[in-house]
Amino acid sequence: MTEHDYLIAWAVYGVSALGCLWVCFKATGWMWRWLREPIRLIVALLLFSPTIADPEHGFYAPSSAIVVLDLVFHVGNSAWRAVAEMALYGCIALILYLVFVLVRWLIQRSRRNQPPVEQQVASPPVSSPLPAGALPERRGRVEPRL
Repeated sequence: MTEHDYLIAWAVYGVSALGCLWVCFKATGWMWRWLREPIRLIVALLLFSPTIADPEHGFYAPSSAIVVLDLVFHVGNSAWRAVAEMALYGCIALILYLVFVLVRWLIQRSRRNQPPVEQQVASPPVSSPLPAGALPERRGRVEPRL
């Protein structure tokens, strides 16, 4: 495999992995945030964690592909190294995700403790079927409180 073939293979894999991640985002969009985000993190970890496939040439391959191919075809002993690298990437991703969650929680808590700003609502036009001052209230997604 030449360097050019290697780069083309990674480009094709990268585009298809992004497509799979997009499908995962669409499939988990209806879930609660605290369930949706860890699932997306695990899928991204499975798709985008590389491990060395050929140490002599410095070629890398997706860790999940190495694990599956080594277990199915019983060739080589790279599966344990790939699992160890996925575990390392998973620990790093989990720590970064927990830092992100903590920062987001602190920001939301500080916004919740601030006094609400009164918004002036303009009266609806005369042709509106709603009485003056009775605009429908729009609610967003309801998330569970932990």
